[in-house]
Amino acid sequence: MTSDRELGFTPTYRLREMIGSKEISPVELIESHLRRVDELDPKLGIFITRISDQAMDAARDAEAAVMRGDELGPLHGIPVPYKDTEPMADVVWTHGSLTYKDNIAEADSIPLARVKAAGAIITGKTNTPENGFAGTTENRLGPPARNPWNPDKTPGGSSGGASAAVASGLTSFAPGGDGGGSIRIPAAFAGVYGIKATQGRVARAANPTRNAGCNIMNNATSGPLTRTVRDAAEALAIFSGHDPRSEYETITDDVPDYVGALANGVKGLRIGWTPDMGGNPVDPEVVQVAESAAKAFEDLGATVETVDFGPSNYEEVFWTFFDYFTVKGLDAAREDYDNHRDEMTDYFGEYMDYADTLSAERMWNIFSNIGAYRKYVNEYFGKYDLLLSPTLAVPAFDIGDEPDVIGGKKVPHRLWGFTPFTYLFNLTGNPGASAPAGFSSEGLPIGLQIVGDMKYEVTVLAASAAFEDARPWADKRPPVS
Repeated sequence: MTSDRELGFTPTYRLREMIGSKEISPVELIESHLRRVDELDPKLGIFITRISDQAMDAARDAEAAVMRGDELGPLHGIPVPYKDTEPMADVVWTHGSLTYKDNIAEADSIPLARVKAAGAIITGKTNTPENGFAGTTENRLGPPARNPWNPDKTPGGSSGGASAAVASGLTSFAPGGDGGGSIRIPAAFAGVYGIKATQGRVARAANPTRNAGCNIMNNATSGPLTRTVRDAAEALAIFSGHDPRSEYETITDDVPDYVGALANGVKGLRIGWTPDMGGNPVDPEVVQVAESAAKAFEDLGATVETVDFGPSNYEEVFWTFFDYFTVKGLDAAREDYDNHRDEMTDYFGEYMDYADTLSAERMWNIFSNIGAYRKYVNEYFGKYDLLLSPTLAVPAFDIGDEPDVIGGKKVPHRLWGFTPFTYLFNLTGNPGASAPAGFSSEGLPIGLQIVGDMKYEVTVLAASAAFEDARPWADKRPPVS
C-alpha cells in the first residue's frame, strides 16, 4: 500500500489516473491527505481555515461518481488547499486579515469555481499575509507560514501557505495568486514551480477588496503552484479562459494547448539573461546558481545572451501604483483602517499611511510610466523569445528578518528589496514562471524566473518543461515533509 507521504508527493496527473483506474478511491486519498494535514500544518502554518468534514463529504460523493461510471473531471477527487484571498461559498474568507476572521463568503470566485467544477476537493484555505500585501506570510490570525526546507525561514508570500503545502508533499497542486510576484516568490523560496499567466488570461469578477487598478497591473492573477510542469500546465488550462461573469476584460482567444506545448522544447529560441535587471542588489550566490541554470538552455538548443535589460525606476512606479490603487482605492480597506486599525498588521497600516500622501498628479505620472514600461518590454520581445533572471535576490531568510543589505548594497524598500525581479511583469502583464534552479550553500532553494511575450504561456511552459527534463527537481524533498 502506498504511504501517505508517497501519495502526497505523487503528481496530480498520476493521482487522477489512479482514481480513474480505481487504484485508489477519492475517500482513501482525502483520508490520507487529512492525516498529512494533521502532521504538517502545526509545523508549517499552512492553513488559516480547515474544512475536513466538508472535504470528506465531497470525497464520498466523488467516490460514488467513480463507482457509477460517471464522466470524471481532470481533478476528480484530488485534494486541493486553496489560498484564502479567494472566496469559497459558505466558508470563512479572511483575506489573511484579523478584521475578517468571522467573514463568510457568499459565493465562489470564478477561478475557485473552475477548480471545483474540474472535480477537485477543497480541503481548506491556505495562509496568506493581510490582504495578500506582503512577500512573506505573516498575519495576526495565527502562526506564520514556514519553509519546509528550514522552518525558521519564510516560504515567501503572498501564497506562502500554498508553497509550503506543495513543497512539503501535503499536496501536488495548490492555487496561488500573483499581484507582484505572489506565485513566483513563494515558488522560488520553497523550491517548487509556479506560473503567472498573461494579464486577462484568467477571468475574475470584481469583489469588495479589489478594484479596476488591480486589473491594470494583473493583480492577484490566479495560478498554480506545483512540483511538476505538467501539473502546472493542466491546472493553468483549468484556470484560463473568458467568462461572461467577469467584470474585467479577459482574453477571448481559445485557451492554448498548454500540455501539448510541453514537448516543444527550446531549440532555435533566442533567450536573454539578466543577472540583476538594471543593477538591483542581488546575492552573488543567487546569481551563480541562476546563471548556471540559464546556461543549461544553450545545451538544449537555444541561444542565450546576457542582455542589458533594465527599465528605469520601475520599483517606485510599481509600489506607488500598488499602494494607491490597492489600498487607498479600496473602500473596504479604508473602512477597516478607520475603524479597525488596532487589528491590522503594521505593514498594511503603513501602506495606508503612504497612500494618503499621494496626489492625483503623481498618479497621472505613474500611469504614463506604465505605458512606457509596456513599450520597453514589448520591444525586447520583438528581438527575444524569453527573458531569464533570478526569481529573487536572496534565498529564504528568517521569518520577520527581511534583508536591508543585499550583495553589499542597501535595498530601496526593506519589505520588498528581496524581490526586485517579479513585479515589473505585473505592470506589463507578461506571463512569468519560477522554476527551481538549485540550492544555496545552506541548502535553501533558488529560483530561475522565465518570462515570455504576451499570450505566450506556451513558450514559458515549453522552456520550463525542457529545463525540468534536463535538471529534474521533483524528487528533492525537504526535511519537513
